[in-house]
Amino acid sequence: MAVRELKGFEGWILDIATGTGDVAIEIVYQIGHKRKVFGLDFSEPMIRRAYRKLLKKGFSQRIALSLGDALSLPFRENTFTASMIAFGLRNIVKKEQALAEMVRVIKEDGKVIILEFTFPKKGWMRRLYPIYFEKILPWIGGLISGDREAYAYLPESVYHFQYAENYEEIMRKVGLKNVSSCPLTGGIASIITGMKKCQ
Repeated sequence: MAVRELKGFEGWILDIATGTGDVAIEIVYQIGHKRKVFGLDFSEPMIRRAYRKLLKKGFSQRIALSLGDALSLPFRENTFTASMIAFGLRNIVKKEQALAEMVRVIKEDGKVIILEFTFPKKGWMRRLYPIYFEKILPWIGGLISGDREAYAYLPESVYHFQYAENYEEIMRKVGLKNVSSCPLTGGIASIITGMKKCQ
């Protein structure tokens, strides 16, 4: 769903916190002959896993990978047509600085896309979500991965930055226009987007 926000954007796309490369691969899948992706992550093991996946799927010519810090992106201004981060911004303490960097490296009228866990604001999801996130998700994640502790931090990281409006506010602060958000699955995640203003 978040990748669909790139409709009409060609050339190089930046995928921050690329992890094992799933989002980068999906970006190329959609209109691969007109797009290339640069996947960046601070974790060397993740980059290694992503690279193996790209080789297996035959995408190593369309997706470049590198270690890097979201707070100091190793790219010149106006390099990419769009930048995105999926389920990674909540883990960055200096969110405004990271978003400012995402804006800096894209061209005028380029797009910034955030896909992130958020907190439902109303309805039955609002009541059930705390139970799911605190009890059920860590149990399921631990069952599958064998490491329940790896999922224990999720509730705290989401509660620290609860609503899409929090992200919208920072996006406007770093100079993005046409900022908007779209809730997913009753609001447990949201897509937040904005466009870079012309100078």
